Amino acid sequence: MKEPKLNVGIMSATEITFQLNTIYNFNSKPYSGEFKVELSEGKILFEGETYDELYFSSSDSEGACFDLYNVTIGVNFHWEREENQRFKGDVKFIVENDKLTAINGVNLEDYLTSVISSEMSATSNMELLKAHAIISRSWLMAQVIKGDAISSDSSSYCSTTETAEELIRWYDREDHANFNVCADDHCQRYQGITRQSTSDVEEAIAATRGWVLMYNNKVCDARFSKCCGGVSENFEDVWEPVEHNYLKAIYDASEEVSVKSLELRSEENADEWIRTSPDVFCNCNDQQVLSQVLNDYDQETNDFFRWEVKYSQQELSELLEKRTGKKWGQIIDLIPMERGESGRLIRLKIVGDEREQIIGKELEIRKSLSESHLYSSAFVIDKLDIIDGIPQQFVLTGCGWGHGVGLCQIGAAVMGAKGYNHTEILTHYFKGASLNQKYQ
Repeated sequence: MKEPKLNVGIMSATEITFQLNTIYNFNSKPYSGEFKVELSEGKILFEGETYDELYFSSSDSEGACFDLYNVTIGVNFHWEREENQRFKGDVKFIVENDKLTAINGVNLEDYLTSVISSEMSATSNMELLKAHAIISRSWLMAQVIKGDAISSDSSSYCSTTETAEELIRWYDREDHANFNVCADDHCQRYQGITRQSTSDVEEAIAATRGWVLMYNNKVCDARFSKCCGGVSENFEDVWEPVEHNYLKAIYDASEEVSVKSLELRSEENADEWIRTSPDVFCNCNDQQVLSQVLNDYDQETNDFFRWEVKYSQQELSELLEKRTGKKWGQIIDLIPMERGESGRLIRLKIVGDEREQIIGKELEIRKSLSESHLYSSAFVIDKLDIIDGIPQQFVLTGCGWGHGVGLCQIGAAVMGAKGYNHTEILTHYFKGASLNQKYQ
């Protein structure tokens, strides 16, 4: 097959300022310089005319680049901020959800060069860079295939079920109907050529060009997160209830330990696990290793392996109302109903004196219990200062950073520093998967 070209959703706003740094064409006319598009009565206002869509293309496949101003990164996370960003390739503007969306048309390998430099430091260990290039490429191709399947399937793809007693929701690929993937943490961080790349990144991309992870003759939906906390999680416990044998929970260490023997679905065992500090790959305080995975704003987070969050009764009650849009009254209890293999909560019961409901899956729990997102849903709950049956304080003690499925980036960085090659890193996190080159 040929190298695919992707459509990546970069940003949405009612007004977008952009700069074409080389000659681009729209409606058979050349454009360069700074411009602005605005939403106007459901259409795109550009230089006094309205359009349903704008597409700026360039014949300069290597040198063409454009800037987008005030791109929000880390949407809804604690590091959310705006950046001006530069991108290779073409740019398209469309109207969706009462806003304008800027979409970048870019070759897959150029996309990967940015992802590797955006998801982690461009100065990372070469074997880690190679491993991440392969999983990012695999994930992307799997999402394109899945998106095509969803589009061609007449039945609706549903990621939310809600009753008065329970709300179960997961967040995944189906959120994007007008492009392949987005540019933020929801998919993979893609910040164009804003992040300074290096010759090592380019070498890692070139050395693995076209290589993907495969399982049963299908491209692997290769997931990754910052820190698994010592045990990774099953795919089906985080997203749709479909099992992938290469995305099963593993113990993040060189020693062979059966995850099932830990029995972290048990509340008692999960509590003990989360409150301890096991000797695993991602239990790392070496700043030199961490700097390979954590970009500048990621390094503002320093307690990702084991962490603690405290809420007063008022803080938690107000937070839950704000984040869920529902009135709970005073919070009487947070009750773990179901955990995954890593100890991550899949279903959590919130009990208030005005309402009670079970919520899940892990990201819905994390979004509900934080102004941005909790580091993970692997946490235990302590209720303190109980007066007339009402706790005055809740303490969440947790482990890990992210959903925990697939490759643990910090664990993989430690493996690279210890001398493991990229194939060994990949086979550690994706059991049973194999490498295959889809294009050259």
